[in-house]
Amino acid sequence: MQRCTTLTFARHSRLLLRSKFALAQCQQSAAMSSLLINQPKYAWLKELGLSEDNPGVYNGSWGGSGEVITSYCPANNEPIARVTQATLAEYEETVQKTKEAWKLWADIPAPKRAEIVRQIGDALRKKIKVLGSLVSLEMGKIYVEGVGEVQEYVDVCDYAVGLSRMIGGPILPSERPGHALIEQWNPVGLVGIITAFNFPVAVYGWNNAIALTCGNVCLWKGAPTTPLTSVAVTKIVAEVLEQNNLPGSICSMTCGGADIGTAMAKDERVDLLSFTGSTYVGKMVAMMVQERFGRKLLELGGNNAIIVFEDADLNLVVPSAVFASVGTAGQRCTTTRRLMLHESVHDTVVESLAKAYKQVRIGDPWDPSTLYGPLHTKQAVEQYLAAIEQAKQQGGTVVCGGKVMDRPGNYVEPTIITGLAHDASIVHTETFVPILYVLKFKTEEEAFAWNNEVKQGLSSSIFTKDLGRVFRWLGPRGSDCGIVNVNIPTSGAEIGGAFGGEKHTGGGRESGSDSWKQYMRRSTCTINYSKDLPLAQGIKFE
Repeated sequence: MQRCTTLTFARHSRLLLRSKFALAQCQQSAAMSSLLINQPKYAWLKELGLSEDNPGVYNGSWGGSGEVITSYCPANNEPIARVTQATLAEYEETVQKTKEAWKLWADIPAPKRAEIVRQIGDALRKKIKVLGSLVSLEMGKIYVEGVGEVQEYVDVCDYAVGLSRMIGGPILPSERPGHALIEQWNPVGLVGIITAFNFPVAVYGWNNAIALTCGNVCLWKGAPTTPLTSVAVTKIVAEVLEQNNLPGSICSMTCGGADIGTAMAKDERVDLLSFTGSTYVGKMVAMMVQERFGRKLLELGGNNAIIVFEDADLNLVVPSAVFASVGTAGQRCTTTRRLMLHESVHDTVVESLAKAYKQVRIGDPWDPSTLYGPLHTKQAVEQYLAAIEQAKQQGGTVVCGGKVMDRPGNYVEPTIITGLAHDASIVHTETFVPILYVLKFKTEEEAFAWNNEVKQGLSSSIFTKDLGRVFRWLGPRGSDCGIVNVNIPTSGAEIGGAFGGEKHTGGGRESGSDSWKQYMRRSTCTINYSKDLPLAQGIKFE
């Protein structure tokens, strides 16, 4: 009897387990079918090597056993696919492999390293449209901006190829006979790269291409909300390295959150940490790196201003202000957040801007005709509403916009607010949303002072025909920003010039000019080729 009962119970248990397993399979199947990657419209995602579940660690081989995160499309808040992040143990393994790869990579001559960078650029060219589409889908920026971002990486690869035959220090005149005095530049070693959601390809590209050419290896942690882009880019780069029989760990990746970022900041094996993100987080990163006397490259916030004088060409002003304030839905670090108008042109410009704002084509970011897409997250929508409420409380008037749009996704209306004081707290706050604060000024001195009074110092621009004013603006008592423009908007920087800013923007410089020096260490070398031993400064020690 007991045996029969036991058998009956066992049979019941097996049936129950089968039922639970079938339910789990059904739920998993439903979850997979709900992912955008499984819908025919988004089949192109698989051209980038993406699938429903993607490993978030690469160090020569793919892996990841940490938290599983789902990436969502900002245009409809639907899940795209999943990525498994790195554990701290996997981070440790990745750093070890990356440091080991540096021993080989550093010994390769710079022009030969640049040949690999050239191939990376060519590989990106082949995937530029599909990768640009992914940026648009996952970040939310319009398609042409997504493609343009990949183009930036390609362009910096080209730049780095030329740079490979130009890196060098001077031969300096020695005060001692029979001596040579030279500067020698060598790679720092391992460059850690932490990037933000708003430029999930380009910022990595700026760092990666130049760091590689300089002889460094790279470890990348992209934003947790754009992990698919990190995986897709790494797959492209990894394929180039593997085709050249080089260790894939030369360009490693660990997807993760604050735990991985903190580990990178505190890790003495990370010889240079490049961080792009908010000033708030950047300050914490800087303190952790400084505590170990490490090297850092910070690209943080911007509270950028356009100043329009009475003699400005308003045909340039309006489209510039619209592009700089509305582009990427206000989510560029170079977005114009303050528009300072001379009192004689204030009303005219505000009226023209309001009309232009109403003509901005809003829609799906991957539609080629769209000019303005969604905010990246629901949290950004909340920040948008909170900022508008604060602006009203501080005396601001909403001229246009100011509402969340009634449609799927994180869409808000691009907004213009007038009537605020130049030193209102909300005006001095960088809110990463499409809100433009319009201020009225009387004199040049006043406008220049207002530009410089905020804590950030990234980008700035004036519109004028006065040549003297132009050079005062460029001079020591003019703009205190790292990017100082005349008759163009605050956004849209070229790769040939060093990109970065002062004060709470962090002081970093990336991309062009001599920014390559940040990825290298300098040695002053003295060579005595004589048979004597004279000392510097004429010192006698006999």
